[in-house]
Amino acid sequence: MHTLEELVRLINYHNDLYWNQAAPEISDVEYDNLLRELEQLQPDHELLTAIHAQKVAAAGKVRHREPMLSLDKAYSLEKVMEWADKYVRSGDEMLLLQPKYDGISALWENGVLVTRGDGSVGEDISDKVPLIELESMDYTGPLLKDQSIRGEIIIRDDDFRNIYSRIKRKNGEVYKNSRNAAAGIMGLKEIDDIKAQGAKLTLVDYRKISCCCSRRELAEYFAGFLEQIADMPYPTDGVVIKLADEEYAAGLGNTAHHPRGAIAFKFTNIRKQSVLRKVEWSFGKNCLTPVAEIDPVEIGGVTITHATLHNLQNVIDRDLCLNDIIEVERAGDVIPYIVNSLPGENRQSVIISSCPCCGSKLEQHGPELCCVNKDCFEMQLQNLLAAVRNIGIERLGEPTLRKMMQTLQVRSLQDIFELSKADIMQLESFKDKSAENLCREIAKARKVNDFQLLASLNIPHVGLNVAKAVLGIMPLEELRCADEAKLADIAGIGPERAKAMHRVLKEQRAFIDELLAAVELIRSDNSVQALPTVCFTGKMPEKRSYYEKLAESKGYKAVDSVNKDLSLLVAADINENSSKLVKARKLAVKIVSVDEFIALTPSEKVVAPEESALMQTQENTFKQEALALFDSPDNNAQEQESKDPAQDIPREAKQLTFGF
Repeated sequence: MHTLEELVRLINYHNDLYWNQAAPEISDVEYDNLLRELEQLQPDHELLTAIHAQKVAAAGKVRHREPMLSLDKAYSLEKVMEWADKYVRSGDEMLLLQPKYDGISALWENGVLVTRGDGSVGEDISDKVPLIELESMDYTGPLLKDQSIRGEIIIRDDDFRNIYSRIKRKNGEVYKNSRNAAAGIMGLKEIDDIKAQGAKLTLVDYRKISCCCSRRELAEYFAGFLEQIADMPYPTDGVVIKLADEEYAAGLGNTAHHPRGAIAFKFTNIRKQSVLRKVEWSFGKNCLTPVAEIDPVEIGGVTITHATLHNLQNVIDRDLCLNDIIEVERAGDVIPYIVNSLPGENRQSVIISSCPCCGSKLEQHGPELCCVNKDCFEMQLQNLLAAVRNIGIERLGEPTLRKMMQTLQVRSLQDIFELSKADIMQLESFKDKSAENLCREIAKARKVNDFQLLASLNIPHVGLNVAKAVLGIMPLEELRCADEAKLADIAGIGPERAKAMHRVLKEQRAFIDELLAAVELIRSDNSVQALPTVCFTGKMPEKRSYYEKLAESKGYKAVDSVNKDLSLLVAADINENSSKLVKARKLAVKIVSVDEFIALTPSEKVVAPEESALMQTQENTFKQEALALFDSPDNNAQEQESKDPAQDIPREAKQLTFGF
């Protein structure tokens, strides 16, 4: 233990190294331990609430319209739960989970890039814009003047590997890590030399990657989210958890240091060395997933014998082989995974070329290793299991489904719907009551929502939430006949998902017809027209939130981008040539001035009759975008046999799939 004076001296010393010199001597974990030690000695010490900012070469100071505060920190899931229970209004309160990027917090607005600074006043670093590429929810490219983005300036892991290995600092050395490289570049007064060497920074929109779940689902989704961000191409040091209801969160107010409506879960980064002894390729939905067996090692009081390897591409990128010395980390003290490796003796490849089940040649599809044999028993089992979950037969888990396929030759949902009680009683361990219970569950599932049926087709990246959003816009009959271009126009779908959807709907046409004949379909209501949408551009007299509330009072929905479905663009100066105005003119979107918009009464609609046909449904809000990111069931869900086979309720965990 340190004395109070020693702690203060150490913390100030390391603050200077980290924030001013971009040359830290200790890890984040060691630094956070000092802060926690200080908190025990003096809970109200000013160092605990101080807001720090990276030292940068700035063109001047900029006062933020709204404070850019730091976040309160938690070092365990238990503490996150305590925070949530303190502020949620019920177990159904929705939360957003976002990566905590390890970079420099910044705001891009009105053509000016500003750091967080002290939370109230930031530093103008607009001169660094030529080096920066923006990655937001639906856009990747140079920063545009009319965008308003709050995010983190980082260097992508792949950029650091491929670009910064040859970029030299003024002293002739290369940067040691991406965080120091980003901080070092921010401190440069002149960027011509670093730009000539090909340096690149990325501003990641905080909204780009999110998982949305209720308070009662938090523990279930948290582990899956941690696993996914460990595989992202961005440097991260934790997870940000926010109340999804922004108005309610804002109403909770702030402390001097942080908002009450959000918290940062920090990784403890406890790592231990072990040896990779074996890799098991387990079957999941549409692919095989590698899981490492390692020499037992204790991390944080838990003995670790297995670690996730995520996918084939991760194995290739890390050049992992049997007998390699590996470094294992429990991400946030939850999921063990391999972060580094060193070549061992007698190295042997862990990559397989033939399917462990059917012997077919395996193929790499994107980052995944896949068996493309449609008759492969294990792939059929996993895909059917995913369909069963989506269709809602909760009592039917993997052990019983496996028996059905082996004994009763079940291969599809239609086969399951045709099973009788006598059929089920042929299965081992099933008696009269358990067979009757499962029959009742199957019969209940015959009455199914159209989005459940669409999700059960196992279209890549189309689970329940995406299916629900799609069918809220386009009925199933129309969806089955739509071409790729029409599918790609649906909000949140995009070209890749549209291509997969079009292919599966075409390939499974006969099966879908048979399935429709076996169920009672509950159709989504897509007859309700959306509110007309309005977008704002330019520097206006009042805060943007003022005009968004005004829009709501007039019966409009405020959106951030211009597209063919936009009803109205409100411009501070209708004669400007900003990208939004140029695009609106090209798409023939109605443009009005701020004064004209304010003068509109709630009953006035400036949307032409022919334009109203475009408004089939409300555009997805950010929350819906976040929900669309996690729909696929976990590739590795395993069930244990229960005493009552009809109670094989699967332990579902969501796999979060992101596009980069």
